[in-house]
Amino acid sequence: MNTQKLMGYDPQIQEAITKELQRQEQGLEMIPSENFVSLAVLEALGSVLTNKYSEGYIGKRYYGGCEYIDVIEGLAIERAKQLFGAEHVNVQPLSGAPMNIAVYFGLLEPGDTILGMDLSHGGHLTHGHPVTYMAKIFNFIRYKTNAKGKIDLDNLRDMAIEHKPKMILVGYSAYSREIEYEKIKAIADEVGAITMADVAHIGGLIAGKQMDNPVPIFDVVTTTTHKTLRGPRGGMIMCKEKFAKQIDKAVFPGLQGGPHENNIAAKAVAFKEALEPAFEEYAKQIKTNAKILERKFNEFGYTLCFGGTDNHLLLVDVFSSKGVTGKQAQNALDIAGITLNKNMIPDDPRSPMDPSGIRFGTPALTTRGMKEIEMEIIADWINEAIENWQDNTKLASIKSNVIELTKKFPLYPELS
Repeated sequence: MNTQKLMGYDPQIQEAITKELQRQEQGLEMIPSENFVSLAVLEALGSVLTNKYSEGYIGKRYYGGCEYIDVIEGLAIERAKQLFGAEHVNVQPLSGAPMNIAVYFGLLEPGDTILGMDLSHGGHLTHGHPVTYMAKIFNFIRYKTNAKGKIDLDNLRDMAIEHKPKMILVGYSAYSREIEYEKIKAIADEVGAITMADVAHIGGLIAGKQMDNPVPIFDVVTTTTHKTLRGPRGGMIMCKEKFAKQIDKAVFPGLQGGPHENNIAAKAVAFKEALEPAFEEYAKQIKTNAKILERKFNEFGYTLCFGGTDNHLLLVDVFSSKGVTGKQAQNALDIAGITLNKNMIPDDPRSPMDPSGIRFGTPALTTRGMKEIEMEIIADWINEAIENWQDNTKLASIKSNVIELTKKFPLYPELS
């Protein structure tokens, strides 16, 4: 067995990791689905737990030597239950896509109808976009937002009555408004549909008591454990007890083999952090920071999709507002040291690879300790970069300012 540490054995990989740390430290991370984990989470991820196979569930493993694995997975489950008020939790899904696929296969039959949000209106690829394999297996009917940027519940009810879905799915990757879970549950009950909420983006805001919690209301709720929940990259399924066996069998052995217990340990650490009072203040600041950006971009004259934000992100139509495409804006901001992503807007006439919009948010900046004053400054820089997207001198000047700002908010001083 190689006993050398990384730097001595593989300096090329170590150099790339070091440069990535520098990029994260010196830039402004505004992709809404990205965040920075604690050193404790990183420590669990890099632990000896990666050595252990543990197919199965607590007390019912296919391998021996899992007594400590059971303790770790049990802690992750109990902490998640406490955070969200869940009856049953499965912490084994490897990421967001497989967690959603497990729910579909666990509770539905091929050909069943699922009513889910259209991708361009804020939905997610795993909610039935035609490019995914799930769209070939299940019959996805996609609903949209109305002219005011809100989910039209009357239209949703009409679609549910017409299509008689086996499942109504809510939860989004670019939608910025609160979701009316009780009203959607009433529609589902009327047509006999299972309710599923994918709260991958807002899981941390729910855990931090800053957004409504669908777990007590819906049959199944999925969330990734990174993003606003600020844990390792992974997924989690919460459900009513009556669906527990179906969900567990769908995850293993239905779709996955051995769980990644180092990742599950890191989830447990993140859940413990989310149970601390400080996490509620963090979640509150995420929303406060997002509202500052909303106000600033309204003042700059941008079209804000859905009329603004109730959560951690904004979807902005830069093409109609400034004549700049989402791709052009993203590339210019990369040069300026500000990372966000190009994104389609509702019924976007442009292509997904060069859409009309950009999507950005506040979780990672908030983790670094940035507040209202910084949001004001950063909004000015984003607008300046978009308006001068072809001026590399101007973009370089913004990047210099970005680097100076980030020095005041060190990311991992212990690793420097």
